[in-house]
Amino acid sequence: MKKKLTRSFYARPTLEVARDLLGKYIVYRTPSELFAARIVEVEAYVGEQDPACHAAPGPTPRNQIMYGSPGFAYIYFIYGMYHCLNFVTEPKGHPAAVLLRAAEPDEGIPSMIERAPRSPHRTILSGPGKFCRAFGLTVKQNGLDLTGPTLFVEDRGEASPEIAQSPRIGIKNGVEHLWRFIDRNSEAVSCPRTMARRTYVRT
Repeated sequence: MKKKLTRSFYARPTLEVARDLLGKYIVYRTPSELFAARIVEVEAYVGEQDPACHAAPGPTPRNQIMYGSPGFAYIYFIYGMYHCLNFVTEPKGHPAAVLLRAAEPDEGIPSMIERAPRSPHRTILSGPGKFCRAFGLTVKQNGLDLTGPTLFVEDRGEASPEIAQSPRIGIKNGVEHLWRFIDRNSEAVSCPRTMARRTYVRT
């Protein structure tokens, strides 16, 4: 049974949302295709006190969506070549988001392969930039309502995964936080699972 996540799911502490996103399915509907993938790796970025968060400098034109209502897509362009998808979390005025780092492809795979022909099937979505490229997400989709009909997350009633945590990847500040969450048994995570320092089993 497929159940779209509601805004109340995102209007919670970011670390809780991050853990609970693992095992859920990200879905993107275009006029001609449907893409879906099982989320297996995310990172949490929490507020102006988090030096690795885009909200650390305070409000800017780029990060303003993080200060708004939860349950919206925050998509930005980085390094002049990659797009990254984030889920805005916590109540309005509390800037925070969860970065989608990796997923296991489920639907729309032929088109994903066309966009990333050199990537092995199991790792075609292993990385935030690779995910957005394969799904066809760009800054044009920034601000989409994640409770709407175009881009959303589904709970498909599957068993909760075994979750491991590690420091976030590619940052210089805030490395003491174990705010990267992965499905410990997935082969689609973006970096070796041996980086995980803690393991949790959800019931």
